[in-house]
Amino acid sequence: MTRAAVFAPIVLLALSSLLMNLAWYGHLKAPHRALWVAVLLSWGVAFFEYMLAVPANRIGAQSYSLAELKTIAEICSLIGFVIVAWALFGIRPGLNQAIGFMLIAAGAVFVFRGPFPS
Repeated sequence: MTRAAVFAPIVLLALSSLLMNLAWYGHLKAPHRALWVAVLLSWGVAFFEYMLAVPANRIGAQSYSLAELKTIAEICSLIGFVIVAWALFGIRPGLNQAIGFMLIAAGAVFVFRGPFPS
């Protein structure tokens, strides 16, 4: 297992998640645009997101289980969402969201710490 196989998937999934959150929510900054324009622009962004996500998972499969890769992707997605919501819309997570995100992160600990003894 190389260092690249350990760290590259995390970096690629983080960048991928930023792009995907931008594709999902960025069009909300221009609600006056036609829906078809928003869809095409989102697809364009998603193309580049896939250019990061697919290699991330291919490389990551050398070091992580599928459940671990999915968990990394979900944590990156939440962080990417917070960044996009804050940067584009000025929305900071409130206490309820912070607690919810922490509970999700706690779930990630179980994925990486298992299996537990019977």
